[in-house]
Amino acid sequence: MDVHAGHVEVAGGRLAFDRAGEGFPVVLVHPGLWDRRIWDRQFEAFAAHHDVVRYDLRGYGDSDTPTEPYSDVRDLQRLLLELGIPRCAIVGCSMGAQIAVNFALEHPDVAEALVLVSPGLSGYEWRDARLDVVAAEVQAGVAAGDLRAAMEAELAMWTPLDLDPETDRWIHDVALDNAKILAIPDALPQALPSVVDRLGDLEAATLVVVGERDVPEIHAIGELLQERVPGALMREIHDADHLVMVRQPDAFNRVVLDFLSFRM
Repeated sequence: MDVHAGHVEVAGGRLAFDRAGEGFPVVLVHPGLWDRRIWDRQFEAFAAHHDVVRYDLRGYGDSDTPTEPYSDVRDLQRLLLELGIPRCAIVGCSMGAQIAVNFALEHPDVAEALVLVSPGLSGYEWRDARLDVVAAEVQAGVAAGDLRAAMEAELAMWTPLDLDPETDRWIHDVALDNAKILAIPDALPQALPSVVDRLGDLEAATLVVVGERDVPEIHAIGELLQERVPGALMREIHDADHLVMVRQPDAFNRVVLDFLSFRM
């Protein structure tokens, strides 16, 4: 597979990306805690049918650590402009799904399709008290200068499954490689506006994918998206937690490529 790796200049830094394949463009937006490597089992499979781009958000992987305020939505817009992609499908996981929804509402002429995996949703009010407990543990770790402990607290909530030692170790290692993001000041990333009451305005064809064993709140967000986004479909994949595409890559790839098949 011929892969083009490079950087795109954005306000105050650079974003690292990989690009491969031909056909209708598909952009992969990784979840918080991990970087673009989390799509390793999708990148080549999707590139067999599509022009695929995966990139590192600010502070992750090989992208620059932010030193001034920035917007993930504007960064994505800049990436697409620099790569000459006028329309695309966006596949986002967790925080990446949250960015994808906000981007699609701001740029409906660009986002033709959305695949929202284990989706976050800006403006959604969490009811699960565990999130507050984890947040407190993360803050304590960061305050003590122990980013490893802070990351371990995150992983305990989001990737609890113990299905394969090699995969578990890889998930853990990629997250620890990105532990520095937990120390980025909250004031730097621009807060995404609430979209809970705007889901009916989404024009992109939408597929929601959740892992059977993800936290209940993610299932609740998925059901909300299915209910409010016109024509949205929802699929649940067995024996998967928050990282559906890593835990069950073959099943995930079949579901997503089937959804995107009419855009090949």
